[in-house]
Amino acid sequence: MRALRTLLILLVLLGGLFVGADRLAVGLAEDEAAAKIKSAKGLDEQPSVEIHGFPFLTQVLGKELDSVDATLNGLTVQVGGRDVEVSEVDVELEGVRLGSGFSSAVADRATGSARISYADLTAAGAKGATVEYAGPERAAKNQVKVDVDIAIAQLTVHSTVSVRNGTTVALHAEDLPEIPVAEDVARGQIDRELEITGLPAGLELEKVEVDEKGVVLRLAGTGVELIG
Repeated sequence: MRALRTLLILLVLLGGLFVGADRLAVGLAEDEAAAKIKSAKGLDEQPSVEIHGFPFLTQVLGKELDSVDATLNGLTVQVGGRDVEVSEVDVELEGVRLGSGFSSAVADRATGSARISYADLTAAGAKGATVEYAGPERAAKNQVKVDVDIAIAQLTVHSTVSVRNGTTVALHAEDLPEIPVAEDVARGQIDRELEITGLPAGLELEKVEVDEKGVVLRLAGTGVELIG
């Protein structure tokens, strides 16, 4: 009986040591992955990386992680050809295949989100048009307020924000006034198609949502690269 008790104590101790070593390895791997992402994406600050699944060490030996969450701030993308820093970039990756020493990380599937501020959306749009939050009722319809200066008038209209072709954010004015000639001129300044490039390879735009801080891009894709 004593021998059995001693064996059980040893097994518990060894199990505890294994769990401790596994968690330590996870922490080191998360730090390494974060540093690689920061370098690969040219970020000013270290992103947050969380690796899920247990045990981690067996996942590393198989060179595939069950799932990984990453949060990035200050990722530079191009919106309508203009450099824009998007914030609150949250990505959830599944089936992440690893290269040697985290030299690459490619996820079988990924979903995520990123935010573009109204100020950046305005800067990327037409000259003379200002994009702003239009309140919760309009936001529920994915609409924003647009103030625009045209040659003969200053207009305030509401535009619907949508996604086209998985790469482009489109703004379309819904309530232009019936002013001869002015409608065509205003629509030419307000209606925009802004292609977004520079997101992690493999991620596409799925839909957009509007809130008081800006436009939230909902992302999804396969074969998504965060590193490499």
